[in-house]
Amino acid sequence: MSDAYLETVDLACERDWRLLFEHLNISVQPKDMLQVSGPNGSGKTSLLRLMAGLMQPTAGEVRIQGVNIQQQRHVLAENLLWLGHAAGIKGLLTPEENLKWLSALHRGATPEQIWQALAAVGLAGFEDVPCHTLSAGQQRRVGLARLYLDAPLLWILDEPFTALDQQAVAQLEQHLAQHCVNGGMVILTTHHILQHTPSTFRELDLGRRAL
Repeated sequence: MSDAYLETVDLACERDWRLLFEHLNISVQPKDMLQVSGPNGSGKTSLLRLMAGLMQPTAGEVRIQGVNIQQQRHVLAENLLWLGHAAGIKGLLTPEENLKWLSALHRGATPEQIWQALAAVGLAGFEDVPCHTLSAGQQRRVGLARLYLDAPLLWILDEPFTALDQQAVAQLEQHLAQHCVNGGMVILTTHHILQHTPSTFRELDLGRRAL
């Protein structure tokens, strides 16, 4: 049996009658950071959604702790933080209200913890304003503040650096690397060239697997 925490076994994905990839075998263990790269249309987002249990594969399977994720939905829900292309927040709610609701999906957070997380992403003073009044970059930061709470072990992030300024990008890079050093796992896509990565960093280029 594999000692991987999350793995794909002969995974294949077809979208719009086009095969994006097949026979894909990936192993992710604690402390790993995996960047999925490749040209547009190579299946990066589809692969992340498959690994997060948000899509069904054309063939093969995704396993968590050796068991198909479809049989481990509760384990996946408790241990996965998913952040997609969108900020994943509700515009009519404030940053504090959004984080209160989102953190309840896992371990919950106190108001003090939420304010500290928002301060960590540069949103001190914006805790109680409706999110629809914030800029795109600020809305992105609200979603990213989840990473500064008592976040789950596995982070799957689709283009997390979108709409962030240079300082915020550098801070997030360091935070992702530290999560891995602390025993967590990060799987991400990004067009940004990472400057700060843990020693366990590796890259999977789907473009090189073109069919």
